Amino acid sequence: MTATPLRIGNASGFYGDRFDALREMLTDGPLDVLTGDYLAELTMLILARDRLKDPHAGYARTFPRQLEECLGLAHERGVRLVTNAGGLHPAGLADAVRQLAARLGIPVRVAHVEGDDLTARYPGSLAAHAYLGGAGIAECLRAGADVVVTGRVTDAALVTGPAAAHFGWTATDHDRLAGAVVAGHVLECGTQATGGNYAFFGERPPGDLRRPGFPLAEIHPDGSSVITKHPGTGGFVDVGTVTAQLLYETGGARYAGPDVTARLDTVRLTQDGPDRVRVEGVRGEAPPPALKVGLNRLGGFRNEVVFVLTGLGIEAKAALVREQMTDALATSPPAEVRWELVRTDRPDAGTEETASALLRLVVRDPGQEAVGRALSGAAVELALASYPGFHVMAPPGKGAPYGVFQDVYVPHGDVDHVAVLHDGRRVPVPTAEDTAVLDTVPEPPLPEPLPAGPVRRAPLGLVAGARSGDKGGNANVGVWARTDDAWRWLAHELTTDRFRELIPEARTLPVTRHTLPNLRALNFVVEGILGEGVAAQARFDPQAKALGEWLRSRHLDIPQALL
Repeated sequence: MTATPLRIGNASGFYGDRFDALREMLTDGPLDVLTGDYLAELTMLILARDRLKDPHAGYARTFPRQLEECLGLAHERGVRLVTNAGGLHPAGLADAVRQLAARLGIPVRVAHVEGDDLTARYPGSLAAHAYLGGAGIAECLRAGADVVVTGRVTDAALVTGPAAAHFGWTATDHDRLAGAVVAGHVLECGTQATGGNYAFFGERPPGDLRRPGFPLAEIHPDGSSVITKHPGTGGFVDVGTVTAQLLYETGGARYAGPDVTARLDTVRLTQDGPDRVRVEGVRGEAPPPALKVGLNRLGGFRNEVVFVLTGLGIEAKAALVREQMTDALATSPPAEVRWELVRTDRPDAGTEETASALLRLVVRDPGQEAVGRALSGAAVELALASYPGFHVMAPPGKGAPYGVFQDVYVPHGDVDHVAVLHDGRRVPVPTAEDTAVLDTVPEPPLPEPLPAGPVRRAPLGLVAGARSGDKGGNANVGVWARTDDAWRWLAHELTTDRFRELIPEARTLPVTRHTLPNLRALNFVVEGILGEGVAAQARFDPQAKALGEWLRSRHLDIPQALL
């Protein structure tokens, strides 16, 4: 087992991320491996719809274009590339990379991983893909691949695979693999680890965040790591930015995956110098006996129209147009009709825009007709027959299909995980035999409460950071304190009842609170707040990206000693 740290960088957090990041990561400093994470629940649906139109599609088409100017550079510097940009068609992307390499005259060995596609087993689904681990990636790298393309693997697998190959870890090296999972989770969203989308961004000079650099991890043989970035690049890395990303799209103390279950309650973070955060102490357990499968299917068709209401009598104007549209759609009403009045108006406004409110109508139906011409015709016909100042943000369209995401689970043995090596050999990846049914981790004891004292009504965000995200129809909100005293207050004050009080949308929904004392953090999981997932667009903020910032803006009684 080599003692040399492995430097793994990431150049993409989603399909559509900064195009130049691949070149920047290769030129701004040394790396051993460069990863690219292109997939998300919504991305899989987008790629599935692409492939319906073209059977040769289904992968991130930006990746080959990025390689045009970077493949030779990666080869010269000995940097291996690992990406899930293969999406629904990893073999197709691998072929595209080989063709590009041949055209450019660059002798690179390209391998890919497959077996995640279970669509044929789920009739009616547009895409059904198991979340594979990093073992197939490791197999490809051990066999000498320079570029490894995958389909749906876990985001952290892009790091666990290279680390296992480099250090010779086996499937039972749970603590080491768990450390790599944590590093991978920090890297997966790119610049969210280097100051992007960070709650306390206002404390930094504006220039620091104009163009944050992408992160990298120095991974050690024991699974510990240092999260950092190339010198001279924008952004910053500190315990806060790493804490925020650790809480992103997670749940309880156990972060389960196909390689290992990482115990987030064991993670220890320490500042290790400027733009360096050491991650250590991570304990791992056997993975669960089943693999997660993400199912995307067509949910039906949706349409929307946003009416602009200006000036006086906003409520009366909203009531009138609502009655008119209800009457117009009565003959063949859509299956689901949702109205939302957003009071963006203010009295005696200095601009027409700030004197206006928005009334949003969203309709859904299994068929396109009920949400298409019927809606658009009804809205347009009101142009001269409704409230004074009638206009809409944009003419309603013909209705568009929307997707629904669902999690299902299958045993490891039901998936044919295969590494297709650069020489064409197909190597079956062994099924995980060391698995365990995961029970609930007992909640750790809370710290001593802060002594009673004077309080002031103020926003939560003055003393706590937050980051939120989506998992199917659920949302998570991670909230952390930056000082021990703030943690003593937060742990006792921000209960599930208080959370529901601050976030009225959650009042009738199941909310679970998880305590992570090592991170001075609470993680709330709100079930069902996103309906049937991001593609269904059931909510104003369909991925719950800003739910944490809304929570931080809410006022409550905060000890003056913390302000």
